[in-house]
Amino acid sequence: MWLHRESAPALNAKSIYLRRLMEKKKETLPAGRQVVMSGIRPTGFLHLGNYFGAIRNYVKMQEEYDCYFMVADLHSLTTHPDTKDLKTNVHRVLAENIASGLDPEKVALYCQSHLYQTGELYLYLNMLAYKGELEKTPTFKDKVRQHPDNVNAGLLTYPVLMAADILIHKAKYVPVGKDQEQHLEIARNYVNRFNHRYSEVFPEPYAFNFNSELVKIPSLDGTGKMSKSENHMATLFLADDDNAIRKKIMKAKTDNGPSENNSAKPDYIENLFLLMKLVSKANTLQHFEEKFNNCSIRYGDMKKQLAEDMVEFIAPIRQKVDDILNDEKYLQKVMKQGAEKAIAHAEITMRDVRNAMRLNYF
Repeated sequence: MWLHRESAPALNAKSIYLRRLMEKKKETLPAGRQVVMSGIRPTGFLHLGNYFGAIRNYVKMQEEYDCYFMVADLHSLTTHPDTKDLKTNVHRVLAENIASGLDPEKVALYCQSHLYQTGELYLYLNMLAYKGELEKTPTFKDKVRQHPDNVNAGLLTYPVLMAADILIHKAKYVPVGKDQEQHLEIARNYVNRFNHRYSEVFPEPYAFNFNSELVKIPSLDGTGKMSKSENHMATLFLADDDNAIRKKIMKAKTDNGPSENNSAKPDYIENLFLLMKLVSKANTLQHFEEKFNNCSIRYGDMKKQLAEDMVEFIAPIRQKVDDILNDEKYLQKVMKQGAEKAIAHAEITMRDVRNAMRLNYF
């Protein structure tokens, strides 16, 4: 037979290991804490938009919620099947998250492929997913346009795997951007279908941003938002060296300045002030606000100041990332520790799922 059945001793050893993990999980999890889950694909360097749009909130959440933050290496395979650089990219994402303030002792910081239970749940949820609705997903249509020669089944069922990532932890809150909210709606559909067909196992997940407004960082060229894959000269990466930061900001789009006092700012000028608000001192921001409002602003001076403030902000993060990347033993420890936390939690969920589906044969 092509099916492989584990021996009784192997099953017993596995059961003992999982039981110990679950007991350890119960000991460390404060009662009554809600679960937050999110993931990021290891397909490029993290940038300022990732930091202020996501990671900064993760750092706040880790103090009050039971957090599971995942490096989505399996998701990356749908569009990046060449894995020669995958380990390096996974390590970099982990290092950048830790350097930005995530504490592996407070959260489960793990790699998606280390959580085998997700694959099992993904299979079950696929039985509740329908081809027609998946083909209508805007992100699937976008990926088909971007990768017409690689329209694989994983790309089609991407929302199903994303739902499995969330539901494996019975997460109630998922920090996502607007472009991912439809995937959450799809996940809620699977929750309702599963709970209706079998029994109440999963809570409905909802978008969450720690009671604060999402900070969107537009690109420096005034078009779209900062991106890992688009115009790199218009995106500030956490890995950029000092000269690259200065060069990018000095090339940021500006104009001749306002011609009337207290004029409204164009989007690309508003973006410069937003960046200054995020990394500069309050009196620096106030100084240039006043200059703009009385039509005496010199954008060259503003960009020089912003560049130096941005260097001061990014440089310590970049240095910490480099230090972490040079300590592979530490990264291995973080991944193992995160996987153990995630596995223990996921196995509790899968026990409930198998019982609900009557797949508990022994």
